[in-house]
Amino acid sequence: MEQSALIDRIYEAAVIPELWPDVCDRLAAAVDGYATCVLGMAPDGTARWVSSERIEEPLTVYSKSELRFENPRPERSMRLFPFAFARDVDVMTMEEIEHDPIYNTFLRPAGVGWSMGSALPEPSGHTLIFDFMRQIDRGPFEGRHLDIVNGLKGDLARAALVSSRMIFQQARSIANALSIVGLPAAVVGETQQVLAMNEEMEALSPRIRTGAQNRLSLDQPAANQLLQQCFDILKGSDGPRVQSLPMAATPDASAMVLHVLPVRRNARDIFSRGLAVVLATPVGPGGPPSIGVLSGLFDLTPGEARVARELATGVGIETVAATLTLSIETVRSYLKRIFLKTGTRRQPELVGLLGGLGRIGV
Repeated sequence: MEQSALIDRIYEAAVIPELWPDVCDRLAAAVDGYATCVLGMAPDGTARWVSSERIEEPLTVYSKSELRFENPRPERSMRLFPFAFARDVDVMTMEEIEHDPIYNTFLRPAGVGWSMGSALPEPSGHTLIFDFMRQIDRGPFEGRHLDIVNGLKGDLARAALVSSRMIFQQARSIANALSIVGLPAAVVGETQQVLAMNEEMEALSPRIRTGAQNRLSLDQPAANQLLQQCFDILKGSDGPRVQSLPMAATPDASAMVLHVLPVRRNARDIFSRGLAVVLATPVGPGGPPSIGVLSGLFDLTPGEARVARELATGVGIETVAATLTLSIETVRSYLKRIFLKTGTRRQPELVGLLGGLGRIGV
């Protein structure tokens, strides 16, 4: 009965990311362990993870360390035990475990001395690593513990597949929603792979297209380099940041501005693949964007959208306050929330972002 409840919880967490810490605790308890971590690794080494709360601090440090690329256990486990979980003592010698820098730097100071895990490759190229940890004084995991987790491996793999399928569906939903208001858009993953692209964006090919490995690519080398820099900044940024880059006019097409908007992701959602939404907007006069576009694109409230629409015309806070019959303090309060939701930090940056949306909507 307890295992049945655990399996149900695993599938619930696949849909509701907030449940993963609880699932990690339950998984650890099922094998007399101390903690569990679920790590999602992108092909470029980018990692997202969730764990039992008691191990979060050392894992946070580990996830930012170069030592994460020197962990021999996942590769050995996949090679020696491709269809099963394996203990550290099954893939490493006792001497290797004793001198392992990951154990000595991150785990033993937290009281962890033993582990078992499995790496599950996904069709997308990502790898999911399930790692069970045990206290130093408890000794290595036993064979009966392996039997338990191997019995759960199929459910863990299927839960991961369900989450991945949902992510692609969510990406398509985002692209289609932006299509309704006429915005050419693509949802791009952590490795710059296009997860979804609406018809409006596809119509801009070959200026904007998918290239090798289904990665978003621009036909202008300088703009393409700027786009790559945008993604590099997003991956390394501590907070959301909207970025814009120009595409020069050609004899056959007008100039455009691309806006790269970071996707706000649940910190617990290790299966999330979306990194950014890329919007293409024409350059030219068209008036301020509609309140509907602003609300739908940036999740602004009606009041925030009205303030943002006025600011998009380039006027100052005082003028906005007078036009909307609001106090200057109220407008400033709205502006702070608008900055947060749009990922901008200064008013000129906000005006530049919103200015390209003027032809969309009414």
